[in-house]
Order: sequence, then C-alpha cells, then structure tokens
Amino acid sequence: MKHLLTIFLFICLRSTAHAQLLTDSILVEGHYRTFHYHKPANKKNAAVIFALHGSGGNGKQMVHAAAELEKKATKENFILVYPDGYKTYWNECRKAATTISNIENINEEQFFSKMIGYFHSRYQVNKRRVYAIGFSGGGQMAYKFALTMPTQFAAVTAIVANMPTQENLDCGEMKKPIPVMIINGTADPVNPYAGGEMKSGGLVLGNVRSTDETFRYWAMLDGHKGDTWKELLPDTNSKDDVTIEKYSYTAKGKPPVVLLKVVNGKHEFPKGLDAFTESWEFFKSCGK
Repeated sequence: MKHLLTIFLFICLRSTAHAQLLTDSILVEGHYRTFHYHKPANKKNAAVIFALHGSGGNGKQMVHAAAELEKKATKENFILVYPDGYKTYWNECRKAATTISNIENINEEQFFSKMIGYFHSRYQVNKRRVYAIGFSGGGQMAYKFALTMPTQFAAVTAIVANMPTQENLDCGEMKKPIPVMIINGTADPVNPYAGGEMKSGGLVLGNVRSTDETFRYWAMLDGHKGDTWKELLPDTNSKDDVTIEKYSYTAKGKPPVVLLKVVNGKHEFPKGLDAFTESWEFFKSCGK
C-alpha cells in the first residue's frame, strides 16, 4: 500500500511539474515584455504557436482557452506561447486606435522576433514552423504578422477580427503569400461582419473591411481565383441557432485561405468548435 502511494505521488509530482506555467521577459526598446509557456518535452525541431489575447486582456487568460490544444503539445511537438500585450494592448495595424500601445508605437515586430530567437536558442525550435492564433485585438496582430513579418510566420489565424480599411491601415504591406484562416461571427457587435466602425469599451478603433473583403484580400494575394469550396460543419448543438460554414481556397503550389463563417456567432470563441485545435489542423495542412 505504501509502495502504491509513493508511485501515485511521483506521478502527480511529474504531472504538476509538466503543467507548470513558466514566465519570462525580454527587453524591447526600454520595456520588459512578458510571455508565458509550459516547459516543453526534450524534443528539438518543435513548432511555436503564439496565442494572442484580445484588447485589454493578458496572456494567462489564453491558457484556459487553448487547453485542448495544449494537451497535444508533447505528442505533436509544439510549444504554445502566451505573450502579454503592452499594458494589455497590442500595437497592431489600426491607425485610428487610441490604445496606449498604438499611441506609443510599441515595437511588436522586435518583441516577437526576439521571442522566436529565445525559443530557438533554448529549445532548438524550428524557425520555419512559427504560427499565430489571435482573438479580437490579437487577431489584428495576426494580420500584422501576415502583413509585415510573413518571412517569420508560416501561417496565422484571426478570430473575430477583420482587416482595417485602407485609410485605417498604418502597417507596411510586404504582400507575400501566406496561409490565413479567419473565424468570424455574423452577429458580432464589436467586429462587424459586414465591415464598418469598431468600438469597444470606449476605445476608438476606426473602420474595418467586411469579412468577405478580408477573405478576398488574402485569397487574391495568395493567387486564388474563382469560387471557393464550401461545406457545412457538423452542428453540435441544434438548440443554439449557431452553425458554421467553411469556405476554402486551396490549390497546388498556393497557400490555402480558409474562412469559418459562424452564422449567428457573436464576439467570442465559436461554439461547437475548438478554434485552437482547428487552427493547428489548418497549420499542419499548409505543408511546412
């Protein structure tokens, strides 16, 4: 009995140690920028997935949201990283944004480049397999990576986020093809599916394109033409009046572009589908 208890305690201690969330920081232009992650198994060549919180949030809030994907980290060899925005906000591409990160023009490119270097030097991750999944303001950051850092990111997912309109866009566009997944709700009161002005918690954020325009932007950049492939995803709850339509552009030699249209979905993670595991499946299909 005592022997069995010892084994049980040993297993529990191992599990607790593995689940421990580590926090570190990097100095970027006079600011210590923090991020969180679970220590990976002793494997090299792992992928890196940045999980980006929404405006006013923090990295630790994304740990629970990405729990299902985190369970796959050891077996499928990736590290999930949860960075913190500058004073809870990101300096993304919306010119009209009145967030402090935008006003101070915080250098996000340097922050993420340094984090990639950090994980490469410590854990020998694969720099060709770096991805981002962003929610709301974090989705805007995912677009920023695709616009300004497409050589450092292999693919991105933007959740409840539309691209800024051209007059509201203050990021340079490298216009390099890159795989992009978009997950937007048609009843979203913050990020309007049909485009228009964004407002949230008293912040002014300017205008965004419609989801269809955003989808077409990446499809055209990636060289796709014609009609998309459409399918209706399984309805896991017939009582909530929410369904998900999947639109895909895929062609040999061209990066895929996917839209998950959450019919009657609001400004939240979609119901009936885990956005993180769905994104990982999309990333794996991109071939890097």
